[in-house]
Amino acid sequence: ISAVIVDMNVLLGLAVFIGGLSFSEQQHNEDTSSSYTTILYVASLGLLVPSILGHSGHSEKTVEQASYIIGFLLFFFYLTILIFQTKTHIHFFKATAKSRIFRYKRRLAAEEGQEIEEHENYIFEKLPTLVNFIVIFLLIFLIGVLAEIFAHDGMHEFKSLGLSAGLAGLTIAIISVAPEIFTAVKAAKNDQIQRVINIAMGASTVSILLTVPSLLVLGYIAGVHLPLNFNPLEIGALIFTIILAWKTTDDGETNYFEGISHLMLFLCYAVIAALY
Repeated sequence: ISAVIVDMNVLLGLAVFIGGLSFSEQQHNEDTSSSYTTILYVASLGLLVPSILGHSGHSEKTVEQASYIIGFLLFFFYLTILIFQTKTHIHFFKATAKSRIFRYKRRLAAEEGQEIEEHENYIFEKLPTLVNFIVIFLLIFLIGVLAEIFAHDGMHEFKSLGLSAGLAGLTIAIISVAPEIFTAVKAAKNDQIQRVINIAMGASTVSILLTVPSLLVLGYIAGVHLPLNFNPLEIGALIFTIILAWKTTDDGETNYFEGISHLMLFLCYAVIAALY
């Protein structure tokens, strides 16, 4: 959950804020943000189920069983979304307009009699969807294992420095998504806010719908119990984050004020996490 909160507030907020300083308003495909916020809202409610059972006096076995059921449902939801995103509604996740910097470069190139690439060529766009899915799953598996190792050791180190468990978790999450943050900020400065939306919300979607089920499976194989029993603070922060993301992106335009709003929400959550 900390990774999603960081992606949706620090990454999205910082990128939108910095992009908004260069451009008064930046446009993106509103169908993208609408689809992602709906997905994330449903997924967060799914994560809430084991937590409700855990905080209402049910046994650990019941919470664990609910966690596996929810994990299966989340994975099934992800497969449905994968078809929706890559087959039936691809246009929902593409930019509706070129960035102003791209149009400027194209105009300069036209004046000089040169051509500029309309689309960037990514190797994964040339591969079949099944191959892409296998590659993604293997990478998620590797990242999940490394993240667990880093989180386990990092938590002890940060606690030894006097940080609370909540603040230590946020710090680890920020370090983990730092490359995505730099990529998103660079995209925002180039007026590619659509890419920012895809990075922030896409990463959050994968974190819940694919990483969570994968870790549950790995935990089951390794004999480690990983119930999805989050505390009320984490669940509340996640739901408020998704609601804010929905409100700041639903019109297809962003500005620096909306970026600050996400950063403010994160800082308020960080204060509570530090003292909780």
